[in-house]
Amino acid sequence: MTDILNSINGIIWSNAMILLCIGAGIYFSIATKFLQITNFRDMLKLLFVKASDDSGVSSFQAFAIALCGRIGTGNIIGVATAIAMGGPGAVFWMWMIAILGSATAYIEATLGQIYKEKKDGEYRGGPAYYIEKGIGVKWYAMLFALVTIISTGLLLPSVQSNSISNSVQTAFSIPTHYTGIVLVILVILIISGGIKRISKFSEIIVPLMGGGYILLALIIIGLNIGQIPAMFQLIFKSAFGFESAFAGVIGAAISWGVKRGIYSNEAGQGTAPHAAAAAAVTHPAKQGLVQAFSVYVDTLLVCTATAFMILITGQYNVTPADAETIVENIPGVDYTAFTQYAIASVFPALGKAFVAIALFCFAFTTIIAYYYMAETNFAYLDKKNRYFKYGKWVIAFMVLFSTYYGAVKTADAAWTLGDIGVGSMAWLNLIAILILRKPALKALKDYRAQKKQGKDPQFNPKELGIKNAEYWESPTKDD
Repeated sequence: MTDILNSINGIIWSNAMILLCIGAGIYFSIATKFLQITNFRDMLKLLFVKASDDSGVSSFQAFAIALCGRIGTGNIIGVATAIAMGGPGAVFWMWMIAILGSATAYIEATLGQIYKEKKDGEYRGGPAYYIEKGIGVKWYAMLFALVTIISTGLLLPSVQSNSISNSVQTAFSIPTHYTGIVLVILVILIISGGIKRISKFSEIIVPLMGGGYILLALIIIGLNIGQIPAMFQLIFKSAFGFESAFAGVIGAAISWGVKRGIYSNEAGQGTAPHAAAAAAVTHPAKQGLVQAFSVYVDTLLVCTATAFMILITGQYNVTPADAETIVENIPGVDYTAFTQYAIASVFPALGKAFVAIALFCFAFTTIIAYYYMAETNFAYLDKKNRYFKYGKWVIAFMVLFSTYYGAVKTADAAWTLGDIGVGSMAWLNLIAILILRKPALKALKDYRAQKKQGKDPQFNPKELGIKNAEYWESPTKDD
C-alpha cells in the first residue's frame, strides 16, 4: 500500500505540477499588473472593513478562517521537510511561490465571491460553485466537490493531528491516543456552532498564535544577529547551486520549496475560496485582495520565521530522497524535530513544549477549517437541501475519524496522504481558474476604476458582462 501511495503521489507532484503552479503565478501576476505590489496598501485597509450584512462574516473573519486553513503543520514541519530534502535553497523557492501565489490567491478568492450563493442564511461558495456557473461544466464541478470532501474530510486532517500528537508525546510524554481523544472532543465543540462560531474562534486564535510564534522567532534571530548575513548568503547561493555542498540538489530545492510552499499557503489549491465566499463585502475584489495578503502572512512571515530559526541556529540535516546525507548537524534527528532543536538551542527548557503548543494551535485551527470546506462542498452537491442536515453529521464523522486516526499512525503515511489530497485539489482548481480568469480580472479592473473615482467600489456583474452571478444580481441580496 505504501508503494502504491508513493507512486500516486509521484504522478500528482511531478514536474508538470511545479510548472503549472509557477506558470499560473507568473501569468496572473502579469495579468493583474502585479497586484502583490500595486494593491498592497488596499490589502491592509480592506482587512478591517466591517461585514456589509449579517448573513456573512467580516473581511477579517474570512481572512482568519482562510489563515486557519493556511497556517498549520506546513508552517513548522513542512518548512523543516523542505530544508531536509532540498537544502536551505528551498526557502528561496518557497518565497517565490508565495509572491507569485498571491496573485493566484486573488483570482480564486474573487471567483469564490462572484459566484457565491446564499443558503440557510449563510454564504456558500468555492471552486465547485464557480466551475459550474462560470465554466458551465457540472461534472467537473461535482468532481472537485467530491475530491475536496475526501481530501479535507479524510486525508488532510490526519496530517495535522499526527503532528500534534507526535509533538505532544515528545514534549510531555502523553500517549498519542489520549491526544487524539482530546482533539476529537475539541473539534466537536467548535464545529457544532457552525460558521459563526468557527469565524469567532478563528479571529481570536489566529492573531494570538501567529503573533506569539513570530515574536519568539524574532527573539532567537536577534540573539543570533551576527549570523544573518551568512544565513541569507546560504539561502540564495543554495537556491541556484552556487553553494558547493548543495550544487547537486537544485532540482530538489525547487521541487520541495514549491511543494511545501503550496502545501502551506494553499494558493491555487482551491481551499481559501470557501472562506472568501463566506465574507459579506460590497465588491468581490475586496475579499480577493484580502486573501492575496493572507499568502504573505502565511509564507513570508510564519514559514520564514520557522526557516530562520532552523537555519540561523544550524539545527538541521539535509538528506535528499534516495541520496547520501549532505549536512548532518544533529545526527539521528529527522525533520519533525528541527524546529524544537532550534528553539531549545537558545532556550533549553522551552523548545519541545513551545513547538508542541504552537503545533497544537496551528494544526487544530486547520482541522476546523477543513471541516468547513468539506461541509461547503457537500452543500454544493445537495442543492435541494434534502440531505444536508444528515450530511453535516457524515462530514463531521469523517473529520473526527481522520483526526483520531492521524493522531495514532506514522508521520510518513500521513504526509503522503495529505500530499495526494492537496495535489489533487490543486490540479483541478488551477486548470479551472486559468480557464475562468476573465471575471476576476474584470472585477479587479472595475475595483481600481471605482477607487480612482473616489468611490467605495460596488459590484454590478451585468455592467461588466459577467453572467450567472445570481447573488449579486438579486435586488434583495442583502436581506
